Amino acid sequence: MSADGKQQPDDPAHRSPLSFNQDFLCGFDRGDDQGPFGPRFHIVHGWRLRGKVDTGTLQQALDDVVVRHEALRTMIVRGDGERYQEIHPPSPVRLELREAAAGSTPAERDREVEALITEVESGTVSARELPLLKATLLRFDEDDAILVLIVHHTAADGWSVRLIIRDLATCYAARREHRPVELPTALPYREFASWQRESAGDPALEGSRTFWREQLAGARILSVPTDRPKSTGLPESTAVYRFTIGAELTSRAVEISQALRSTPFMVLLGAFAVLVQRTTGSTDVVVPTFSPGRGEDRFHHTVGPFFNFLPLRTELSGCRSFAEVVGRVRATSLLAFSNDLPFGQIIAEAPELMLPTLEDDRAACVFQVFPFPFLLDGELIGDLEYTEVRRRLTSQPVGSDVPNGALWTLNLDPAGDVVAGVQYNSNLYDERSVAEQADRFRAVLGELVDSPDAPLEFRPEQS
Repeated sequence: MSADGKQQPDDPAHRSPLSFNQDFLCGFDRGDDQGPFGPRFHIVHGWRLRGKVDTGTLQQALDDVVVRHEALRTMIVRGDGERYQEIHPPSPVRLELREAAAGSTPAERDREVEALITEVESGTVSARELPLLKATLLRFDEDDAILVLIVHHTAADGWSVRLIIRDLATCYAARREHRPVELPTALPYREFASWQRESAGDPALEGSRTFWREQLAGARILSVPTDRPKSTGLPESTAVYRFTIGAELTSRAVEISQALRSTPFMVLLGAFAVLVQRTTGSTDVVVPTFSPGRGEDRFHHTVGPFFNFLPLRTELSGCRSFAEVVGRVRATSLLAFSNDLPFGQIIAEAPELMLPTLEDDRAACVFQVFPFPFLLDGELIGDLEYTEVRRRLTSQPVGSDVPNGALWTLNLDPAGDVVAGVQYNSNLYDERSVAEQADRFRAVLGELVDSPDAPLEFRPEQS
């Protein structure tokens, strides 16, 4: 490769072992265009840009990001019993430019912003075409635009997308001002994969393996009855149902988290666990979530698929109040996150954990409230101001894929409320069922945070 990052004719692709998370994704691979290697397994985010955007510089900055982060130009090769990362030289990012109709009002522009992000999320990005990043810029006028990025999920996670926009904004400003780029060192993702492999047998991890073996003994992961059995054979598709939790209710949940030395995630997960108990009758609730999965601090500026599946088991029996539920969720969460291991190693200690999700009429349900770093909210970088678009309120029939079941994502919005979405397999679930569960969650949360010390009502377990 030349000094400017251009591919030379004799440049071979670099091969590197997979990370454990990439191995985990391969477990869902069926060799077709569905699932984690299909064109709809992606992440989409948008940012409102204030200031005059130079599209030539934007293209250069996008290409700078691909040079900086190998994961965006890496293919996962699988087949014939051999799996590996294949890292390619940089190539230009596909940037689509659009111009909005003149004279639109601020409200109309806001609607166009959400419509564009939804359109991009309903689209595709191939895992076989590099780089695994595409961009769309819609300009309303010289000082107002929306930038939407779509990244294949095999190349990035939610944390990584924030790194991409931070680095993009910094590279753009540096090129505009003709100064050197000042960014923290970003180690290549393949170094993380190698570190994972090398440290897997570390005796120091035996305590964590013992923790999961004991913590998950006899446990079964949360699974939700489907509206249609998997054997119906409908084509797999993922839709998104969106809802909000009002500012007053959210504020009360945050207050309780502070009073109980917990986090909003623990309060929201506690309410979700109570909902699960009242739905199933079981007090042994194992709700899967995601951890950042980044390990050592030196990988915090690396783009890649770090996200790790983490089962949080909470025993609710004996809890006399919601405050006690939150206390147990807090203890469970702190222990689980402090013993974070790649999910493949966790499941090795509890091989029967996932059995319920294999049933024909049940599927997995994951719950996350992710605090992301590097959130841009009206931040001026160079001559552009960046604000992430977080308020997406419109449900959509086609969105980013989830492999099996449903994924709940709750975001604490700067406006003070919670903006939430449930991605669900629409071949298995009807929107009506998902909407009913969201309404029940909101009602249960309201009841619990209104009186966190009141006696707790549980549904009797069915024999």
